[in-house]
Amino acid sequence: MPRALIVIDLQIDFCPGGALAVQGGDEIVAPVNALMDGVDAVILTQDWHPADHASFADTHPGAAPFSQVQMPYGPQVLWPAHCVIGSKGAAFHPGLATDRADLILRKGFRRGIDSYSAFFENDRTTPTGLAGYLRERGIDQLTLAGLALDFCVGWSAMDAARLGFQVQVIQDACRAIDTGGSLQAAQDGMRRAGVHLA
Repeated sequence: MPRALIVIDLQIDFCPGGALAVQGGDEIVAPVNALMDGVDAVILTQDWHPADHASFADTHPGAAPFSQVQMPYGPQVLWPAHCVIGSKGAAFHPGLATDRADLILRKGFRRGIDSYSAFFENDRTTPTGLAGYLRERGIDQLTLAGLALDFCVGWSAMDAARLGFQVQVIQDACRAIDTGGSLQAAQDGMRRAGVHLA
């Protein structure tokens, strides 16, 4: 059965020294590249935010990074500004084998809504188009890797499972932010959704 590797947000801003660095984020580049062998398609997602994105703490006067606000679609963590469209931090890690990508999917470009999942905006209803792309290519098995395990990877994996794909997450090819128990919550949620954690 055709299988795709979906690499989530392996970008400079999520690696050490970046604006929203995930500890050890750069350590997964070689394992991710190795996973590209033996799959039928490679999809890279790219966080791609306007400079005044609603999920940025700077956009909310007096708000601290990592605090929460209520948005029309529910609670939203406020992040340090990151992966701003066209910035160095939004670029893929230079070691990532981007030439292997069949598709690069940009997400988070709508100012008023964040986008953790590769399949839906955070309102859980606005699709990115990725499910249709995979189905038109006849792909029904997905392997996920990337950053961060407890946010964008986890949300993508759970959405993929709900959409009927067979999903595995290679945890050694991910790193987590792990704020306030977010890693355990994401792992529990993925297991409940039927995601295989490898």
